[in-house]
Amino acid sequence: MKILFLVIGKTDESYLETGISKYIKRLERYIPFEMKVIPDIKNRKTLSEEQQKKLEGELILSQYNPGDELILLDEKGKTFSSVSFSQWIEHKLNVSNKRLVFVVGGPYGFSNDVYEKAKIKISLSEMTFSHQMIRLIFVEQLYRAFTIIKGEPYHHI
Repeated sequence: MKILFLVIGKTDESYLETGISKYIKRLERYIPFEMKVIPDIKNRKTLSEEQQKKLEGELILSQYNPGDELILLDEKGKTFSSVSFSQWIEHKLNVSNKRLVFVVGGPYGFSNDVYEKAKIKISLSEMTFSHQMIRLIFVEQLYRAFTIIKGEPYHHI
């Protein structure tokens, strides 16, 4: 199994980029992992929310391959504890050879086309975080999940 993490727009803050890079490097010890940045839509200030979501959705789906499992990081998604998320990941490792594609959308969420392709929506919290911060939070939680699966001491139960 492989994991692709899609995000819209580059990470602006160097401290977030440093943290993201740190956890990606750690993650790569457990699983083939790639974070891909989809560039911001040009002239987006002249577009409506729906037009932005549609264009971003087309770019997201262009990265999607038949057989991939599309997972959206969405405020209305299923919530997990760190342990239950690790169990969910472990189940995916054991029963599927599909590439897992996790996606953080743009500021207005996802287009209907993206929602229709998604297998699951996951919420990382009931709180709202910036799209920049979610990147770091997600890669840390994914790393934590693999350390739980391996019984390593990073996560203290």
